[in-house]
Amino acid sequence: MRVAGSGLLIATAAIHLDLYLTGYRTIPVIGWLFLLQVIAAFGLGLAVLAIPRRFVIPRRLAAAAGAGFALATLGGYLLSVWTGLFGLVVGGASSPPPAATGTALKTTTVDGTTVLTNAKGFTLYSFAPDTPATSKCYGGCAAYWPPVTGAAAASPGLPGRVGMIRRTDGTEQLTYNGHPLYTYIGDTAPGQARGNNLNLNGGLWHEVSVSQ
Repeated sequence: MRVAGSGLLIATAAIHLDLYLTGYRTIPVIGWLFLLQVIAAFGLGLAVLAIPRRFVIPRRLAAAAGAGFALATLGGYLLSVWTGLFGLVVGGASSPPPAATGTALKTTTVDGTTVLTNAKGFTLYSFAPDTPATSKCYGGCAAYWPPVTGAAAASPGLPGRVGMIRRTDGTEQLTYNGHPLYTYIGDTAPGQARGNNLNLNGGLWHEVSVSQ
């Protein structure tokens, strides 16, 4: 039982580490909490396994802390699904934050690449599972990646086709060359592209370059 419990804690830590490294580290609030969970789970898992039998009280305390960690992790997940946590929703039970809106599409250069931005200069992204007519990002996904909605026009000289699709809630989402457009909550200022090449919420995300 002790070995199994330790193994589950370490496996939980490994899962959280993978999520942290593949994208969650860029998300405000959530990012550092994932890192904290990684450290706590690894530490507790090793403690449960390493404390000798003769140290009864420390062994019991480590086991209790491990059980508490597991319950806290499960509780946090359920809160995200049912009511939302830190303003985000995992399962889409609550409404995501308002979608990003803008009146113009522009370009800027990020790390040597010319990318599409909204009117405020924030990088716009495409989601690999989307189709030219359908967004696959709803619920918790749309909380992390707000869809760009509302009427907009391309700035003079911008190549590519600007269009719209209708989301399931009736709002119209902007598209560029057939890609539905999104911003990313991990970008906190214009000129950032922290969401580029992340594998989150069921697929890959890419900054939208003007050459697409």
